Amino acid sequence: MNPSTAQAEVIVDELVRNGVQHVVLAPGSRNAPLAYALHRAAHRELLRLHVRIDERSAGFLALGIAARTRRPVPVMCTSGTAVANLHPAVSEAYHSGVPLLVITADRPPELRAAGANQSIDQHRIYGSEVRFFDELAVAEARPGQNAYWRTQICRACASTEAGPAHLNVPFREPLVPGETGSGWCEGLNGRADGGPWTDVARRGRAPSELTRLGALRGLVLVAEDADLRAASEWGARHGWPVLSETGGAGASGPAAMGAGMWLLNLPGFLDEHRPEQVLCVGRPTVFRQVQRLLADAGTEVLLAHAGSDWPAPAHDVREVAETFGGDPGPADPQWLTTWQQADQKAVAALHSALDLERWPNGPAVAREVVDAVPEGGVLVLGSSNPSRDVALACRQRPDLRAHRNRGAAGIDGTVSTAIGAAIGHGAPAYALLGDLTFLHDGNGLILGPHEQRPDLTIVVFNDDGGGIFSLLEQGGPEHADSFERIFGTPHGSDLGSLCAAHGVAHRLVREHAELREALAWEPGLRVVEVRADRTGLRDVHQRLLAAVRSAVRG
Repeated sequence: MNPSTAQAEVIVDELVRNGVQHVVLAPGSRNAPLAYALHRAAHRELLRLHVRIDERSAGFLALGIAARTRRPVPVMCTSGTAVANLHPAVSEAYHSGVPLLVITADRPPELRAAGANQSIDQHRIYGSEVRFFDELAVAEARPGQNAYWRTQICRACASTEAGPAHLNVPFREPLVPGETGSGWCEGLNGRADGGPWTDVARRGRAPSELTRLGALRGLVLVAEDADLRAASEWGARHGWPVLSETGGAGASGPAAMGAGMWLLNLPGFLDEHRPEQVLCVGRPTVFRQVQRLLADAGTEVLLAHAGSDWPAPAHDVREVAETFGGDPGPADPQWLTTWQQADQKAVAALHSALDLERWPNGPAVAREVVDAVPEGGVLVLGSSNPSRDVALACRQRPDLRAHRNRGAAGIDGTVSTAIGAAIGHGAPAYALLGDLTFLHDGNGLILGPHEQRPDLTIVVFNDDGGGIFSLLEQGGPEHADSFERIFGTPHGSDLGSLCAAHGVAHRLVREHAELREALAWEPGLRVVEVRADRTGLRDVHQRLLAAVRSAVRG
């Protein structure tokens, strides 16, 4: 057995012993030893192998699986620019605390010094955005290698508890297995009990809790989707309204505000109902009204956020702790009631106004999609308008889990993330994406004949360009002359032809009545496209806001 093959076999075996169940492979020449070892492990049903030809798609597929399973998911690639293509997924994993393990193949030092093909500087290429980095020594046929390789795999896996890790592995040729039955200078077995080489104790102490909770009039703002249910229950117990960046998706109970993002955008209402404390759970990124609230000097901000990369819009967070447990003491008995009454008025006015709007529009389609997801399903939301539309228009769905790439809030790899989330969640999955987000990861639809096909319905709201900019300052009438070229960016792409090229079912919905039928649950991977005109998008949002403002004031 040659050294590269021995090292790869041990790496894969130790990953399995550390609880790895899914591995994503982007094939290449230099990572061939890992590819062969993974193929053998998958054939023995020790792990589930997913193969992708595009490294960026591979990274986000691994990210999606890891985000739903909360287990380390390795993504492996060859040397050179392939490594750089994983950086967007690493950034997202870092900012959202996802257990992504990047294992990159590399040329050995003597080839790097010679300027060999597909050689770049991969040493700490992801900078501060990984919790752990190590480069393994080039494999040699000498005793002691087995324990060294296994130890470093344990270190890398353990470090992903807080976010992504990177292991760089230089391989010397030969890169393919030699003659079967050839020996090695030492045993390559792992621990006899089947466990990891090194048991790394996870956080043994109880997670820290906030100690400064104590306002009579407090507000809970939830940015991390996984914590929404627990936060809703906490808010109901203590009389604090709960507002979520995913609206009613995943929210439940009397404290959950269905129109919370609308209420925060009403200056008059907020002036009269300003909280003394805001308990922020996770990393808020979507709404400007949220950023304004957290930057308000008159409101004390307490943050429940694991890790050191915590957000502070005004650099004035009073306390940071891992969890939001604890008892804030007695609340103003009318505080929650006042918010509930305003929320009920706002929700009723919103949906009445939305029913009168011309179809299709983003909020109306988002409402239909949320309603269509079967019980216990997961909904992956693209950045920009889909995340906002769901928060602004969906009805309360406590059984639904929402997932967003909001760590770095990019549109990179969202199709692949959705496929990974569907595989990791193991229940009916839907995704709501804009057309640019969908096109940005068209390669995510490339699934070879041996790859697991997810049960995923991707709904694409296609308004032929960057609809989000219509709602920002750039979309104002004073910028109309330049808007389409540099912000609207129409593309005219035929999404049906793109899907056909990859063998993915596609359905174009032209009428409102068709949408509910098209959204009915079906197994397999498919795309439902809704085409829209974005020229009236800004006016739609202004009319909805006016309806909510009028109802709350009345």
